[in-house]
Amino acid sequence: MKKIGLFFGSFNPVHIGHLIIANYFTEHTPLDEVWWVVSPQSPFKQEMELLDENERLKMVTKAIQDYPKLKACSIEFELPPPQYTIVTLNHLKRQMPQHDFSLLMGLDNLATFSQWKGYATILENYPIRVYPRKTKKSIPHALATHPNVTLTNAPEMDISASDIRAQIRNNKNVKPLLPLESWRYLKAKGFYVST
Repeated sequence: MKKIGLFFGSFNPVHIGHLIIANYFTEHTPLDEVWWVVSPQSPFKQEMELLDENERLKMVTKAIQDYPKLKACSIEFELPPPQYTIVTLNHLKRQMPQHDFSLLMGLDNLATFSQWKGYATILENYPIRVYPRKTKKSIPHALATHPNVTLTNAPEMDISASDIRAQIRNNKNVKPLLPLESWRYLKAKGFYVST
């Protein structure tokens, strides 16, 4: 049974912080693979700047092309909106019972996890591996100490996709912040230049 970590996000755009975190989980935890679940539209992110999901999927695919343990996943494109993590997890578990799925999330998400749809079901049925993220919110003790929650020593990445988009609009060089092939694609397509 393969251990698969599910890395959810809009990846708008994918950046080196995402890549470093995903690679950490395949190299320093028991996970065999990390699947990048590209979200069409998060229920929490009503975002005007959200690039077309297929373009974001292409940028993720280009970002991870040299990492055999990382996979791009478009499963949420096929599910009816709104896309909730619990629905996606249960769908994958039904479709692929041969895999052992766990959820990867930032510490900032763990702080608000009790607001997620079906969070108690996720907590009881799926391991949650948490990576450091800056947050001003405190983590509820019951979550931080739950047997299905593992806090990891992944590097804390202070890189934000919204900041990258703002830099692109202001004609700044963001090449060091993106995986090279993703940057080349984004640049060639002229993404995020204007809102």
